[in-house]
Amino acid sequence: MQNKKLNIGLFGFGVVGESLYKVLENTPSLNAQVKKVCIRHSEKERNAPAELFTTIASELLHDDRLNVIVELIDDADAAYRIVTTALKRQKAVVSANKKMIAAHLEELIDIQKEYNTPFLYEAACCASIPVIRNLEEYYDNDLLQSINGIVNGSTNYILTKVFQENISFYDALVQAQEAGFAESNPALDIEGTDAVNKLSILLTHAYGIINKPENILHTGIQNLDPEDAVFAAEKSFEIKLVAQARKLKSGKIAAFVLPQFMEKSSQLFNVKNEYNGVIIESSLADKQFFYGKGAGGFPTASAVLSDLSALRYNYQYEYRKLRNQQPSEISTDYFLKVCISFAGLFQVPNERFTKILEWKYNDQRCHITGILPVSELIASDWWKQSDVSIIIYPEGIFENYEPVKEKVNFKKFEFVEVG
Repeated sequence: MQNKKLNIGLFGFGVVGESLYKVLENTPSLNAQVKKVCIRHSEKERNAPAELFTTIASELLHDDRLNVIVELIDDADAAYRIVTTALKRQKAVVSANKKMIAAHLEELIDIQKEYNTPFLYEAACCASIPVIRNLEEYYDNDLLQSINGIVNGSTNYILTKVFQENISFYDALVQAQEAGFAESNPALDIEGTDAVNKLSILLTHAYGIINKPENILHTGIQNLDPEDAVFAAEKSFEIKLVAQARKLKSGKIAAFVLPQFMEKSSQLFNVKNEYNGVIIESSLADKQFFYGKGAGGFPTASAVLSDLSALRYNYQYEYRKLRNQQPSEISTDYFLKVCISFAGLFQVPNERFTKILEWKYNDQRCHITGILPVSELIASDWWKQSDVSIIIYPEGIFENYEPVKEKVNFKKFEFVEVG
């Protein structure tokens, strides 16, 4: 497709779709133009010529003059039909729909291969941060040790507002939605679904692992309590929602999305508001940090634009770790150092811990710090109760943990107002 004009059929004209349209209209040197836009609601007023729009998908999918389909809608089922139809008609596709991609990635890879049609989706993971391309091209070897980061701008925005500006969780969520950072269904963000969808995609490009998001250990920020902020501040931590994958000595991968205490020495500590931050570690290059806006119209559109530019050079993902190496496997045979926060004194089954290191309580909340086997978290749901929160400690992954008999540190602590 090099030197060809990209004639684009665009699905969706929301915050990202309109931003992309504006950029392309004002950048003729890109030799790419939106020729037709498929929308759901024709009655809405839009900042583009009326003749550009249609509600009939086939007008884009069956138009041979269009050689690229850009899919930017929030309906995963409809997105799947659009993307698979376009690929089978040998139209290159660019998508930002992480839910759809995570659920169907194995099949989509097979379709790409069968029809030799590019399917790019940088915008589906970290918006303006080029994580997928780097994992594909720069870290295309067996030396990748870990990838961890803040990959959901909405939850990071909410946590910044709640814990630093002392506004309510609900008000912070409303602000995130009004700014265009949060999904139309906010549960996808706050319950960790969006982040685990992204992690499942990154696992494919990082380690050759294809795994359904629902099979990956995860939770979001929905159960965090204001007392958790007090506990974190006492230890000079902040709380972030972090997606993480780490290679164990066994060669298998520890992978999860959990709230995490972040210490000041970490680059992720200062990732605020809608920004994303990703740390990639390899055995030779040590740690590299990627930082940028993870939500919003123009930041996400910038990733779509990057994929469109790559199509001019016939770029496709090669999935080298999946095809040319022995793919890794996700492990459940390791331990996490966690803080479990809850309301009732005997609400948490203490016997499930390999070791309890600290137990603090006041009139509002109990906090247990201890070592939990990941197999326990996967097999049970006591930690998913609405008034129970789980937060992993920095460097909180252990492949083996031999408990040592020590006296447990019990403390009653007073409420400390921070801010």
